[in-house]
Amino acid sequence: MLQTSASARIEPAELARAQQVAASISRSFEAKVVGQSRLRESLLVGLLTGGHILLESVPGLAKTTAAQTVAEAVSAEFRRIQCTPDLLPSDIVGTQIYDAAKGTFITQLGPVHANIVLLDEINRSSAKTQSAMLEAMQERQTSIGGQDYRLPSPFLVLATQNPIEQEGTYQLPEAQMDRFMLKDVLDYPSPAEEAEIIRRIDAGVYTLEQAPAAAASLDSVAEVQEIVRRIYIDPAIVNYIVGLVFVTRNAHQYIDQRLAGFIEFGASPRASIAFSQAARAVALLNGRDHVIPEDVKALAHRVLRHRLILNFDAVAEQVPVESVIDAVVAAVQTP
Repeated sequence: MLQTSASARIEPAELARAQQVAASISRSFEAKVVGQSRLRESLLVGLLTGGHILLESVPGLAKTTAAQTVAEAVSAEFRRIQCTPDLLPSDIVGTQIYDAAKGTFITQLGPVHANIVLLDEINRSSAKTQSAMLEAMQERQTSIGGQDYRLPSPFLVLATQNPIEQEGTYQLPEAQMDRFMLKDVLDYPSPAEEAEIIRRIDAGVYTLEQAPAAAASLDSVAEVQEIVRRIYIDPAIVNYIVGLVFVTRNAHQYIDQRLAGFIEFGASPRASIAFSQAARAVALLNGRDHVIPEDVKALAHRVLRHRLILNFDAVAEQVPVESVIDAVVAAVQTP
């Protein structure tokens, strides 16, 4: 919702307090995770907006450590679900178990009933299980035995995909991928960062039996979420966001014909919503109570890379979707 009245104005003290909470979480992240600054920002954006994140990378790039570290930083309940082909929907959302002693059924909630849930290698689970998880993400509740159970708040799902293995995997349908606010692709660490990882392992940073003190509380996260919703986004920025998404659907009129020919389908309105919500969080993380065009541009790859559907020609020529996104951004005038 756009800020339209003086009552929605964010006071400097509120903004400072929200920044302090975000900075505390960032410091906790950096204390354990080496590098991965973009991943840190993506996780904070998801946490502060309630959006879910899809992560793609080869194994060993600290996705689990990052998710667990953010959960510890805000005293959140964390659950990791290792997806496999035989994983059932009830293994995620929960089921009813018959208690022979009492002669009644007892509801056992599944691991999705946590604040931060890591779905490791989501593309290894069957389509039925993927749908059950994505339904929980969308509805923020599960249904077991005809009764609805609300998921906790805040609720953040981090789903990971391994791009180097295709055997025994079930590719996420495009319509379901659209439900993730952001898709981040993680890179290998630099040599200096990899050396620092080894030093931290030798120092026992990752084997401490006692979790570090929380940097923030779930109540403070809820307060910051409310402040993020009040970050001002000018109508010109809204038009800019809508223009970017519009060009993805009408690329032949605006970008190089070769690149435009690689687009099978453009982004849905969910892309515009994701841009506006995530840009507010990025603005707050950068110490502002208003969104600027650079906030939107910084999110372009993460918002659009899983929403722009490229055709077989693009796959055959190994055209990265980011190249098409860059062309779309260059085609729309910055306000």
